[in-house]
Amino acid sequence: MSKDAVINQEAVETVKDIIKDVETAMLSTISEGGINSRPMQTQDIEFDGDLWFLTKKDTSKYKEIMENPNVNVAYVGKSYVSIRGTAEIVDDLNRKKELWNKMYEKFLDTTYDDPNIILIKIRTETAEYWETGDRMKTVKAFFRKMTGQRQEEDSELNKTVDLHK
Repeated sequence: MSKDAVINQEAVETVKDIIKDVETAMLSTISEGGINSRPMQTQDIEFDGDLWFLTKKDTSKYKEIMENPNVNVAYVGKSYVSIRGTAEIVDDLNRKKELWNKMYEKFLDTTYDDPNIILIKIRTETAEYWETGDRMKTVKAFFRKMTGQRQEEDSELNKTVDLHK
């Protein structure tokens, strides 16, 4: 395995660890009027570099993705991660069935085989994360900021990683 592949795998694992317990993400799309964000439940939490969401075709997010597939997904839990990527619409009945659960049936008032139900697959490009679970790192960064010491870009708390090197 190349050095870049190892670094990429470490980045994916770090992001996976941060988002694994966060069920709801904020999906941001671009429209003619600006950026729109809405809560979405992440599917397939076994993050491998792609994110999956279920939705309906008759929504603004579907139209916005069709016009501009550039998206951002933000997760907030014990730490924070912001993921930039490219969305594509996927209509795969087997995948929809695999990801479907009773909550969707109630919330969307339909079944997985409804032709209006589609998948959003986001091919992630970069992730920026802030680890706040380690109180010592947070306190050290805070004091560096308060005393005007060089931040070194908050290297202990904040990193931006390329997920597809």
